[in-house]
Amino acid sequence: MRVIAGTARRLPLKTPEGTDTRPTTDRIKETLFNMLQTQIPDCIFLDLFCGSGGIGIEALSRGARRAYFVENNRRTAEYLRENLTFTKLQERAVVLQQDVFSALNRIRETEVDLIFLDPPYRKGLERQTLELLSGCPFVTPDTRIIVEASLDTDFSWAEESAFLIERVKQYKTNQHVFVRRAQG
Repeated sequence: MRVIAGTARRLPLKTPEGTDTRPTTDRIKETLFNMLQTQIPDCIFLDLFCGSGGIGIEALSRGARRAYFVENNRRTAEYLRENLTFTKLQERAVVLQQDVFSALNRIRETEVDLIFLDPPYRKGLERQTLELLSGCPFVTPDTRIIVEASLDTDFSWAEESAFLIERVKQYKTNQHVFVRRAQG
């Protein structure tokens, strides 16, 4: 895994061995950031269930003003911190080593521009997280949320949770679901 573009371009990122994390592949990451490229510069970015931080680090490398990284696993969070130091992006990063549901209460931004969440598959955490985000004051109708999920994850409930699905990009084994909070 590496940083694709920006100030940390081509730098390799460490990831823990085993199946506890599923780093987003370079090809999928490149596709995602091609879709987001105009929204990244100077944005506030949240990387929830971030693992070793590949997505948030890519956002910082491409010009995000600040990125929040939320990772509960202590060992994985150590890799994240090492990656931030190695890429020299740690000064614009806020690492919250705790579960996502507690961490969201610690974010003191008035508005967050982009939120990426990649929870463990098939545990219903997509829905739980979006329902919690619907009540966060920093999530506005302009905030774009991207959920990485398995292909078989059902999002038919999204509108009940005050979110509109704007776009779905499917890959071989997973998908990115782009959602936005509904107006009023």
